[in-house]
Amino acid sequence: MSVAEIKEAVNKLPVQERLKLLAELCDWPDDDWDRQMKRDAAAGKFAGLNEEAAQAVKSGKVKPLEEGLAGE
Repeated sequence: MSVAEIKEAVNKLPVQERLKLLAELCDWPDDDWDRQMKRDAAAGKFAGLNEEAAQAVKSGKVKPLEEGLAGE
């Protein structure tokens, strides 16, 4: 498989899978900030922001992230 084919395949991955791949390739351990963000997310601290973003997508004010990344 060529580098171009690998890049093409990576670009087709969902955002979360691309992030997992990047973390795996770079072997970056979570730092304090990452751990705090994960705790905050698990505690639901971003629920309001997530809902606000979902409404913005539904109303057409913004594009879904996946759509923006597909244009790269």
